[in-house]
Amino acid sequence: MKHGRRFFVSALLAFALSACAHSDAPQSEAVAGPPITILISLDGFRPDYLDRGQTPTLSRLANEGVRASMRPSFPSVTFPNHYTLVTGLRPGRHGLINNRMEDPERPGVVFTLQDRAVASDPIWWSDGVPIWVTAERQGVRTGTMFWPGSEYELHGQRPTRWRVFDQSLPGFARVDVLLSWLDLPEAERPSFFTLYFDLVDTAGHRYGPDVLETDAAAAEVDAAIARLLAGLNARGYGDRVNFVIVADHGMSPQGTESVIDLDSRISPQQARVIFDGQITGVQPLDGQDAVVEGALVGRSEHGECWRKADVPARFDFSQHRRIPAIVCMADLGWRYRSTQLPQYGSVALGAHGYDPEAPEMAAIFIANGPAFQRGVTLNSFDNVSVYPLLTHLTGITPEPNQGDLADVAAGLTN
Repeated sequence: MKHGRRFFVSALLAFALSACAHSDAPQSEAVAGPPITILISLDGFRPDYLDRGQTPTLSRLANEGVRASMRPSFPSVTFPNHYTLVTGLRPGRHGLINNRMEDPERPGVVFTLQDRAVASDPIWWSDGVPIWVTAERQGVRTGTMFWPGSEYELHGQRPTRWRVFDQSLPGFARVDVLLSWLDLPEAERPSFFTLYFDLVDTAGHRYGPDVLETDAAAAEVDAAIARLLAGLNARGYGDRVNFVIVADHGMSPQGTESVIDLDSRISPQQARVIFDGQITGVQPLDGQDAVVEGALVGRSEHGECWRKADVPARFDFSQHRRIPAIVCMADLGWRYRSTQLPQYGSVALGAHGYDPEAPEMAAIFIANGPAFQRGVTLNSFDNVSVYPLLTHLTGITPEPNQGDLADVAAGLTN
């Protein structure tokens, strides 16, 4: 009840702030300079969250612009899909295969979200070139307000403006930092920005996707977007900004007892579990391949495992050196668990990482601004196609990628 009251009050406050921020007051005189592109990630935000009456600003942007239900890439987890959105490569190509992973070129080292000393090693990011690197090389200044990888020097390049991720920084403060970068002199001012909100994903994990607390988180993020719009209008940018608003994945309910026990199938003397959860990666020890494959590979109750070479082609997850020898995916609502790995906190009531084709894994896509048509709903498309859209909007030459601008062309004015 304590959490419920807090999120309910938060929702009421968010609605009030959103109403205040949506102002019809005259805009300030337009600021000179190139068009502005702002890529916004609402982590864990499903398309159907727009239909719950909690998001007046986002719903207006969707209704007056372009909207779609977007398929994440496999695996449908945070770091892999955020890097896909800014490289146009699927995780099996760009190498961010999971939030936790290992690399044979770094023996004994484990990449995790929390270990910045490890994550700052460019090797983890080097198989993809994020858009801010390409943009800076081509003379387009960028400002990244929290995006996986953006706080590190990659390919010898940093954004013009960037911030180290701080989950405790409120949404309004994140918006205000971005707006402050727009207040810079034209010679220093970025024209491509990223902005990241994690609140909806956090609530979805903690409480599940279909509860008041998650609705309240969506309302709070909506209020932050309204603050951004108001700040842009006040600065004279209102008619010059193209918004691309996305999520990395959706969210599914997860049962607290819906656990597939890996310990009952394999032992530490037979294999190492590299990562577990909704997807699992297992590496047999020397001489143990046959016994581990016999214990895991194939369809079993509540999940399925494949040899690396046999992972379904639609996942494009068979080539990269970091992909373990055996990959497993749980059925919706279930998870794999091994005592070889630490347990992070309490069991979540919401989860992602499942088949990208599952409706629960669908991610929001909204595009609004002078480059976009009004009132267009696109067919569902793969999230790799966000990257060529961003390069089109910013006027930069893209790196080789797996996206297709044709997926979103029906929503463009030109």
